[in-house]
Amino acid sequence: MRLVLYSGGQRPENRLLHKTLFDLCEQKKHAKFTYIPFCSDNSKTYFSRITRRYRSFGFNQFHCLPVDRVVEKADLVRALKSDVIYLAGGNTFYFLFHLKRSGLMPHLKKFALRGGVLAGLSAGALILTPNIGLASVPRFDADENDVGLKDLEGLDLTSFEFSPHYSDNRGRNTSLLNYSKKTKLPVYASVDGGGIVVEGDRFTVHGKAAVFYRGHRVLLQNV
Repeated sequence: MRLVLYSGGQRPENRLLHKTLFDLCEQKKHAKFTYIPFCSDNSKTYFSRITRRYRSFGFNQFHCLPVDRVVEKADLVRALKSDVIYLAGGNTFYFLFHLKRSGLMPHLKKFALRGGVLAGLSAGALILTPNIGLASVPRFDADENDVGLKDLEGLDLTSFEFSPHYSDNRGRNTSLLNYSKKTKLPVYASVDGGGIVVEGDRFTVHGKAAVFYRGHRVLLQNV
């Protein structure tokens, strides 16, 4: 299983994660990239940016698959034949609601378990984990659950929870410490420009990060 979890922020530091994403692909000569936006609004604009960005790293075939409208079978088949499926950032609750309603969740999980490279940015990264509870933490930076999503279970592909957009300040640290007392899993918090790469049973933290576990915090070294 190969996963790339991006915190966010289009910064120069992200180049290492972009390169790693391409390097994880077995088929590099004709590497196929499917982009799944969190909503269809402005998806063409964001898809154009993604295409320009990742083409420079070696990808040469791109496909966009919005899930808040009807997903055609041909589009799904094309996506599942990709080397990389990338879940974009946005409102985590809205995104997960439509991924579940479209029936795409089990297909994404099978894609990852059979060796496809699955990436997620911010909201997309949370969806790769066991649940998206951290979309509401801290409260001052929480996503709104306007769709009334009750089932917060994600793809459950990691043994940890993930908090993007981390900054070492009192408010965020207190919120994450309190959350870590209520969950059995460690919480990895990454700054923008960083993230986590999972390859099989091991994972690598890129950039500045902290891990919160049972009310304790440990700062991690850069990679």
